[in-house]
Amino acid sequence: MNTTARYLLVILGLVISIHYILSFANESYGRATAISSIKNHIYGTPSEDTITVPPPLNPNTDITTNPDVANDPASSEHLAVDRRANATFVILCRNSDIDGTVRSIREIEDRFNRRYQYPYVLLNEVLFTEEFKKRIRVLTSAKVEFGLIPPDHWYQPDWIDEVKATEGRDKMVANNIIYGGSVSYRNMCRFNSGFFYRHPLMQKYRWYWRIEPDVHFHCDINKDPFLFMEDNNKTYSFTITMYEYEATIPTLWKTVKEFKDKHPEYIAQDNALGFMESGDKYNLCHFWSNFEIADMDFWRGEAYSAFFNFLDEKGGFYYEV
Repeated sequence: MNTTARYLLVILGLVISIHYILSFANESYGRATAISSIKNHIYGTPSEDTITVPPPLNPNTDITTNPDVANDPASSEHLAVDRRANATFVILCRNSDIDGTVRSIREIEDRFNRRYQYPYVLLNEVLFTEEFKKRIRVLTSAKVEFGLIPPDHWYQPDWIDEVKATEGRDKMVANNIIYGGSVSYRNMCRFNSGFFYRHPLMQKYRWYWRIEPDVHFHCDINKDPFLFMEDNNKTYSFTITMYEYEATIPTLWKTVKEFKDKHPEYIAQDNALGFMESGDKYNLCHFWSNFEIADMDFWRGEAYSAFFNFLDEKGGFYYEV
């Protein structure tokens, strides 16, 4: 080996040695010269192994949010699209649902939201624990908000006749009707029917996609359903329709017809009553709301607000369901 080659090898060895020393001694240098960082610089995309963790939230507030993630211009680096709807995921869950909630968010992130970065709103009738919030935050770089449900939106109203409500629950338990004796189930049904879209954290959004703990998304979702609905003037989407359990709603259709007769101004000309009624009886067709995507402007509108208030005042959420 000639002298020039020896000098080149010595210089190369010194450069490599200095690089390794700096990599171990200086964290910033190590990150900047990592292969993943070099790849990102060349291709302009973040590594799939990188997880952006938002800063810790304030543990002393009932509603915790991380606006820095949503408002930081750097967060746009994660977006694979140039247009999004004014929309959010909404999850009603308890602290005990943490494992199922983690699975649901992980799957919707993998199948859809890692490209779109739609925010999440998680709601609970009690404060979320710090452990719950910590495990959720690391799953996504999208904005995540944790909200406490106001008591009057969740718990049975004082004006409900508890004797009548108890008799109704006992009757359903005797008939082996699922959730027949559960007050919390009735709270949930009432909240989902008339209150979730009124929550302060939901006010800034128009569209929502309801996700529940322990659900699965088996296929990639390559189109944005929010934008499809917005662009095609759609209001409500669902995945499952089934026959309602008639024993749980003995007076529902009677109440619906009473509202219709009192408020003809809210009945659309091209309504679906002909489909819903079989003669003078409800045909029991209904949507499962466990998975739904919808326009909250509809729920917030005058007609639906009047309809929900009418149903609520009749007490059927607690006397039946």
